[in-house]
Amino acid sequence: MKVLKFGGSSVAKPERIRRIVEILKGYYTKGEKFTVVFSAFGGVTDSLIEMSSLAAKGDEAYLSHFEAFSRRHLDAVEELLEGEYRNTVYPELVNNHEVLKNLLYGIFLVREASLRTMDYVLSFGERSSAFIISHVLRQSGINTAYLDARKIIKTDKSFGAAMVDFNLTYQKIREYYSQNTEVQVVTGFIASAKGGLTTTLGRGGSDYTASLIAAGLDASVIEIWTDVDGVLTADPRMVKRAFTISSMTYAEAMEMSHFGAKVIYPPTLQPALVKKIPLYIKNTFNPSFEGTLISDKADLGKHAVKGISSISNIALLTLSGSGLFGVPGIAGRLFTSLAQGGINVILITQGSSEHSISFAIQPHLANKAKRRVEEEFEYEASMGIVDPVKIEEDLSVVAIIGENMRYQPGISGRLFQALGKNGINAVAIAQGSSELNISVVINRADEAKALNALHEAFFLSDTKELHLFMVGVGLIGSTLIRQIREQGKFLKEKRGLEIRIVGLANSKKMAFMEDGIGLDQWKEVLEQSDTSMDIAIFIGKMKEMNLSNTIFVDNTANEKIASYYESILDSSISISTPNKIATSSGYLQYQRLKAIAKRRGVQFNYETNVGAGLPVISTLNDLINSGDRILKIEGVLSGSLSFIFNSFQEGVKFSEAVEEARRRGYTEPDPRVDLNGVDVRRKLVILARETGLSLEAKDIEVENILPAACQKAETVEDFLKEVRKVDGQFEKLRKEAEAEGKVLRMIARLEGKKASIGLRKVDNSDPFFTLSGSDNMIVFTTERYKDRPLVVRGPGAGAEVTAAGLFAEIITIGNYLA
Repeated sequence: MKVLKFGGSSVAKPERIRRIVEILKGYYTKGEKFTVVFSAFGGVTDSLIEMSSLAAKGDEAYLSHFEAFSRRHLDAVEELLEGEYRNTVYPELVNNHEVLKNLLYGIFLVREASLRTMDYVLSFGERSSAFIISHVLRQSGINTAYLDARKIIKTDKSFGAAMVDFNLTYQKIREYYSQNTEVQVVTGFIASAKGGLTTTLGRGGSDYTASLIAAGLDASVIEIWTDVDGVLTADPRMVKRAFTISSMTYAEAMEMSHFGAKVIYPPTLQPALVKKIPLYIKNTFNPSFEGTLISDKADLGKHAVKGISSISNIALLTLSGSGLFGVPGIAGRLFTSLAQGGINVILITQGSSEHSISFAIQPHLANKAKRRVEEEFEYEASMGIVDPVKIEEDLSVVAIIGENMRYQPGISGRLFQALGKNGINAVAIAQGSSELNISVVINRADEAKALNALHEAFFLSDTKELHLFMVGVGLIGSTLIRQIREQGKFLKEKRGLEIRIVGLANSKKMAFMEDGIGLDQWKEVLEQSDTSMDIAIFIGKMKEMNLSNTIFVDNTANEKIASYYESILDSSISISTPNKIATSSGYLQYQRLKAIAKRRGVQFNYETNVGAGLPVISTLNDLINSGDRILKIEGVLSGSLSFIFNSFQEGVKFSEAVEEARRRGYTEPDPRVDLNGVDVRRKLVILARETGLSLEAKDIEVENILPAACQKAETVEDFLKEVRKVDGQFEKLRKEAEAEGKVLRMIARLEGKKASIGLRKVDNSDPFFTLSGSDNMIVFTTERYKDRPLVVRGPGAGAEVTAAGLFAEIITIGNYLA
C-alpha cells in the first residue's frame, strides 16, 4: 500500500486537479494499491480564517469572503464534473456550504471564534476539496470513495493542534480499510475527539494525516506531492543554484525542517519514522522527476553535507559572569525559567570556560526571556557575579546538515573558510556530538551571502561563481569584458570559474543585474540605463547586494574612485585595478589599505600598476617571500618613453619620435607627463614600497630632460614646436652615445634606499641595450641573481596586455576564494 498526499498548491486550480487525475490513473492502471490524502484548495484555509476573523469582529464583509469560497468550489464542480457526478456533488456542496454560512453567522452574532469553532470552520476546506476530487477520480474510471478523516483519526480536545490517540487511530484505520476496498480519498488536516467534535492536527496537518494512515496500514511508502522537485540543497529564493537532494535520512530531514526548509514539518514525520516507512517528496508539475527519498538509510555519496538551511531572524541572548563557573545546575535553572515562560530555544552554545551561555530565540520573545532569566538569577546579579543578560538582534542562523559529516575531516574548516573569505563574522557556533549539523549565528544582512558561499563550498566546489563590479569600460574595460566573454566557457569547464559582471559603470551611467549583465549586450544595457553614474551610490549598491565572491575592478585613473578603496576593502570585497593613484600616493595610506585587506582576508591586487600585463610585482614578491634579498631594481617602466628612445635613431629626429608616440596613443595627450617621468615615478614608488621601503614620490630624483622653454609652453602644440627647436641638443646626446657604442634609455633605478630616474647611456652588455618598440624591461639584481640578473621583458602598455593582466588577477582572486 502506498499513501499519497497532494498539497494545496497541487489542487489550487481545476487544470492542476486534472494533472493529478493523470498521475493517479498511471498508478491505478499499473495495479498499485494506494490511498490519497488531499489538502484544501490553495489559499482556502487562509480565506476561512479571514472570514471567521471578520465575522468575530462584527464585520459583514465576511459574507463576500464566504461567497467567493462557495463560488470557487462550485465553479470547480462545473468545470471538472459532468452528468450524474455533477448532479451528485453540486447539491451536496451547496448544503455543506449552507452549514458553514450558518456557522459564520453564529460567530458574527456572538462576536467570538473559539479554537473549537475554528477547527470546525477550517474542516470545510479539506472536506470540500476531497469530496470534489474523489468524484472527479471516479468519473475518470478510478474506483474511489470519499473518506472523512474524522472517522479514523482520533485525538484529544486540544483544539487547534490536537494530540493524536495513536492506538485508537491505528485500530480505526485498519478496521476501515479492511472493510472498504475502494481507493480511499481522504481529507487531510482534520480529525475528531470523543463525542465527534471536529479537531485539527496543526501545522503540516495533511502530511500528518498521510503519515498516520501509512503507519496504521504499515504502508510501503508515503509520497508527498508538492510544487517543488523534492527537498533542495538550500532555499532556491536565496540560492539560485540549489538542486534536489536525491536521498536523505529522517534525521537529516528533521534538521533541514528545523532550520527553515518548508517542504516537510518534523512532527508529521514521527509516525513514519517509528515504522521506518520511506517517504518521497515529489513534484505534481514534474511527475517524472524522481524527487527526494527520505528513509532510515544514510547515503554515503560524494557530498558529506546534505543541505544548507537557515532561520532568518533570531535574537541571541547571553548569560555571563564569574558566578557560572563550576556551579552545578546553572543550565538547568536557565532553561527551566525559559520553559516556564513558554519560550522555545532554537540554539544553545556554551564555551568550555563555563563563563557564559548563549541561546537563540524568536526576536519577539527576547525581552520576555531577558526578564525571566534575570529574575531567576536575581541573587547572583545582586552579588555582582552574574552580568545583565545581553541581547543581540538582527541575526540569522545558518546550518550545514549531513549524517556523513562525522566521517569526513575538515568540514568545519571549509565552513569557516568560506564564511571568512566572504567577510562573514560568526557571532556564535553550535555543534552536537552527533555531528549531524553545524550551526553558525551571523548578521542577518549576510544570510543570503553566507548560504551562497557555503553552497558553493560544499556542493559546487568544482565551480566558483565570481561577482564583478566594474568601473570603467573604455579601451581597457571593454577589452577585459571581451576577453572574459571569449574565455568564459574554458574557465567554467576547465578551471571551475564562472565570472559574472553584476555591476557596470562608465563616466555617465551605471547598471546592475544580480544574475549577470550579458557580455554581448553590455553596451546596450549601459546606454538604456536610467541611472546616472555616482561612485558613492555604485559602491553603496555593491555593498547592499552583498553577494558572495565579490570583486571590484577599477579600470580608471580616477583619484575619486581610488579614494573608496578603503571602504571597499573594509567591506570584505577584493580589488583588482591598474589605477596607480592609491598605491603611489601617501605611504601611510598605502600601508593602511594593505593592512585592511589583510585584516579582512581579501585581495588587493594591482599587478598592472607596473608593466601592464607583465609579472613584475608578483615576481618581486615571490623573490622576497622566498627569502631572496633585493640589491637593485632597474627598469624602463614606460612604454611611451621606451618607444621614443628606441625610435630615436639615425635619421629620426627626437621631436619626430615624440610625435609618433603621441599619434599611436602611447603617451598621455600631453607628452610632457611622460617625458617628465611622472608615471615612471609612480611605478618606482610602488616597486620600492613592495620591497619594504617607506618611500614617497618626493624622495625620488628625477632628471629633467626637457629645457625650460618646453616645460613652460602653454599648449601641447606650443610644446611640440619647442621640442623641434631642441632636436639638435638631443641629436648631440645620441651621437655621443653612438660614438661610445651605446644607446640612450630612460631608466628608473632603486638601489638601497636611493631611487632615481634619468637618461642613461647603455652598451651592448646591458640588458636595456636590446630593447625595441614599446617594450618594458625590469631587471632584478638580488643575492641569488647577482651575476646574471633576473629580467622581465615585454609589452608594458596597451589595452590587450593590461586587460589580460587584470583578467589574470581576477582569476587569482577567484582561486583564492575557492
